[in-house]
Amino acid sequence: MTRLRIEHRTGYTYDRTVTLSYNEARMTPVTDSQQVVLESTVKVSPAGAVLSSYRDYWGTRVTAFEMQIPHDFLEVTAEATVEVHRSDRVPAEVEVVGWDDLAGESVLNEFSDWLPQTRLSEPGEEVRKLAGGLAEGRNAHEAAHAVMAWIKAEMQYVPGVTGVQSNSEEVWNHRKGVCQDLAHLGIGALRSLGIPARYVSGYLHPRPSAAVGETVAGQSHAWLEWWDGQWRPWDPTNVGPVGDFHVSVTRGRDYRDVPPLKGILSGGGGSHLTVKVDVTRIA
Repeated sequence: MTRLRIEHRTGYTYDRTVTLSYNEARMTPVTDSQQVVLESTVKVSPAGAVLSSYRDYWGTRVTAFEMQIPHDFLEVTAEATVEVHRSDRVPAEVEVVGWDDLAGESVLNEFSDWLPQTRLSEPGEEVRKLAGGLAEGRNAHEAAHAVMAWIKAEMQYVPGVTGVQSNSEEVWNHRKGVCQDLAHLGIGALRSLGIPARYVSGYLHPRPSAAVGETVAGQSHAWLEWWDGQWRPWDPTNVGPVGDFHVSVTRGRDYRDVPPLKGILSGGGGSHLTVKVDVTRIA
């Protein structure tokens, strides 16, 4: 078990005054079978924002807010304390479903959100053929691990090559990308095999050796989960199962379902973005 305190601060400084804006923040972790949110807050500056919250279709806790006063900057600060217990609550192993079952009507219906390709997950014909070759002679669980090993061998983590709208085929052509790119590529390859897969975003404490009480520069992070009889969380960037230093915030089909902050505004004329994530292990 790990208890983490997270502060995620996002700020925009505008070139010209914004007269009004409408925004949604997806920055609050979720409580699920492997983590519990002990406390959480979302604060917006300047004062005067009208806040409300709801859970979206994917189960994400969304803080919606509108600013109807002129403002030259916007800052959103999300704080949360989360107890993560993945390592001491390992789910019982269940039988891996067969390929015929994955193609059956019940699975197609139950996982209809997680099987079709999206604009960001579509991997292209080359990846589809490569993934198909990796699956030959393997069951779904083995095939998924083979796909993850292939990504490890072929891809490099390189910031600045891709953008938030880059899809899996572009990422593969570059052979480079960041965490969301590696997640999209893995999801696209798995879905091409008929294995349900979904995109997860959240936070990562990058230094497990840090002392209790030590605050470190954390990361907004992305990984994936696939289903082969049960959901298997996997971090393609760090090449391994998701552990007690990962904190889940959102799940969706791809990044477009789960952006940390999005909105529309009137005015501004351009902006400068700053993002800071601090993570402290407190137990």
